[in-house]
Amino acid sequence: MIGFFAAISAVFSWTFACSIWRRESENLLPRKINIYKNVLASIFFLPVVLTISWFSDIFSILILMISGIVGIAIGDNLYINSLKIIGTRKTLSFEALTPIIATTLSTFSTHEIYSQKVWIGSLIVSFSLLMIVRQNTFQKEVSREKNILGILSASGSVLCAVLAALLSRVILISSTLTPLQTTEIRLLSASLFLFLFFKKDFWNLLYNRSITKKNHLNLILSTLLGTNFGILFQQIVFKSLPIGIGWTLLSISPICALFISKREGDKINKLTIFYSFLSFFGVSITLT
Repeated sequence: MIGFFAAISAVFSWTFACSIWRRESENLLPRKINIYKNVLASIFFLPVVLTISWFSDIFSILILMISGIVGIAIGDNLYINSLKIIGTRKTLSFEALTPIIATTLSTFSTHEIYSQKVWIGSLIVSFSLLMIVRQNTFQKEVSREKNILGILSASGSVLCAVLAALLSRVILISSTLTPLQTTEIRLLSASLFLFLFFKKDFWNLLYNRSITKKNHLNLILSTLLGTNFGILFQQIVFKSLPIGIGWTLLSISPICALFISKREGDKINKLTIFYSFLSFFGVSITLT
């Protein structure tokens, strides 16, 4: 049950944080938002570094650093870029194939065996979310080229997220590192990676007077929700549940996104609602 509640908490945290990041992406480049949130999130959890045995757990830490770079530094950058182009709900809906990808990869990489109902539930969730993506309800005019870029960004972020999740899962079940410690290691490695490649953006953020007090408050709130709590809840899920089941739970974000879709000009039709609840039905099968 801990894994279930952690997944639901992560879904709500991510969804509302994504909505804020999307709004702020009108003023800041996606990579600048990614830099801002990762550095700030690292600072929030900074005391945790004192509890980590850096030398005795060196191999596990290196794997987590790769996980942080792939999943947070690269994956989140693609994710925020997708939010800017195709909106929150459709970006979240591109997690449609994540349950199947995660279940398949974890079967081969971590040798986790899933029952038939897990595969059926994952297929239902994937099918439902794919059908949500097909619903042409977004009112914002997006060119064909930009739409393709948004789709590629969303797809790339999903692949990065699954790979990073698998690496995290391996370390969480094979080492003594806690979800909180793994979260901070991943955040620090992502921040360091971004600093090395985008130094100018770091300094620009510090001296950028166009970022208002309201922008800062929005970014701080979204960082706490989507980065600190979101990644922490995610790590708890991967510690408590097999990757396939965990990602199936985490993939129901589009249901939560229904509550904020109207604000983004994304009208919801009956089919969207039907497929959203069908995906929830698929999750229920997976957990029974």
